[in-house]
Amino acid sequence: MTKKVIGFYTATSIVIANMVGTGVFTSLGFQVLGIHSVFALLLLWFVGGVVALCGALCYSELAAAMPRSGSEYHYLSKIYHPAVGFLSGWVSMTVGFAAPVALSAILMGGYVSKVLSEVNATWLAVIVVIIITAIHSLSLKTGGRFQNIFTSLKILLILFIIISGFILPAHQAIQLMPDKSAFSEIMSSSFVISLFWVSYSYSGWNASAYIAGDIESPKKNVPRSLFAGTFFVAILYIMLNFIFLYTTPIPAMAGQKEVGFVAANYIFGNIGGAMISLIIALLLVSSVSSMVIAGPRVAQVMGEDNSLLRFLSIKNKSMIPFVAILFQSAISIVLIITSTFEQVLIYVGFTLNIFTFLTVLGLIVHRIKYPNVERPYKTWGYPVTPLIFLSVTLWILYYGLVSRPYESLIGIATVLSGLIVYYWGRKKSTIY
Repeated sequence: MTKKVIGFYTATSIVIANMVGTGVFTSLGFQVLGIHSVFALLLLWFVGGVVALCGALCYSELAAAMPRSGSEYHYLSKIYHPAVGFLSGWVSMTVGFAAPVALSAILMGGYVSKVLSEVNATWLAVIVVIIITAIHSLSLKTGGRFQNIFTSLKILLILFIIISGFILPAHQAIQLMPDKSAFSEIMSSSFVISLFWVSYSYSGWNASAYIAGDIESPKKNVPRSLFAGTFFVAILYIMLNFIFLYTTPIPAMAGQKEVGFVAANYIFGNIGGAMISLIIALLLVSSVSSMVIAGPRVAQVMGEDNSLLRFLSIKNKSMIPFVAILFQSAISIVLIITSTFEQVLIYVGFTLNIFTFLTVLGLIVHRIKYPNVERPYKTWGYPVTPLIFLSVTLWILYYGLVSRPYESLIGIATVLSGLIVYYWGRKKSTIY
């Protein structure tokens, strides 16, 4: 039996690291293409934070009631049908974590190449994924320490940028109070499309639920880590985006992928901005690291439950699912080499939202279907809390399908492809 060595702090660190990555250092550059009101832009991040907190509270109840690694894969199998759980696990196993790993690595390479033009961003991203894969294939304890250190440094850097932005003598003349143009932008399609980017930026709020089997006292620590990590990141996101808008002209950020690099130049000057950009690149390593920890645990559980995927459950002497880690990292490397940043982001964002929607809806179904199940934690604000999450997520999915049909349909095709694997291996499964 694997010794549970992940405590509350590390679990919260994994949630924070999964959330704070590519999105917050990228999204604003695309949002300001269609929205110019500071009030509307900050409202985006507030709404995103509320929705993520609602999701975290819902997942907390499910995680406490069903404390096993795998998150959606485990919950949906029990609530709906094993096939639904398998599809969510299939998505997590193939792209759900591999794609965000690729995005973080691509962005990290982009930040480095902005400062050191001679560096090949793509190959740097590949090398980083290989190194992180090796670290987490050796020891869970070593990987946990590595995660804590880099996440702590990332938070300190963001706090440093926020504080520096406030004390900067020169700043932009911004209007925080809403006006007619702000309300007009809030009601526009640009606001909804931007909410899609914000939704991706907040993704990762459910990270500790994926590794519940490795967490000490999961019925207590998983809910605490989900709420604490998500609430902290929501405050951090709103403050950081305010500082970006407070210090940097909107035209300078428009369409820029490396928003942190642009803002750092305005806050610290060219030399200071270059240094901060390199530090941001270094700390994006924690985002890669956190997803290399969490993602393979889903593949491991699927391998334990389905004979066709049995190879993914193979562990080394340190009880690390190293085959699942290698499998995920291989997909990440392929995505880094073959895809563009925006394509990967839209594709994975749409696909993952399908299963977070089904999982939060599953909380309502679970309460109706299993009224007598022990619930060490109950969702605060139920049923309003899940309804807020479901309505906003459905809104995002609809606009994703309408505005970016190619990436959205590829996401749906990825989901449906899992049915072939499920029914192929069903007869040989040891569980179902």
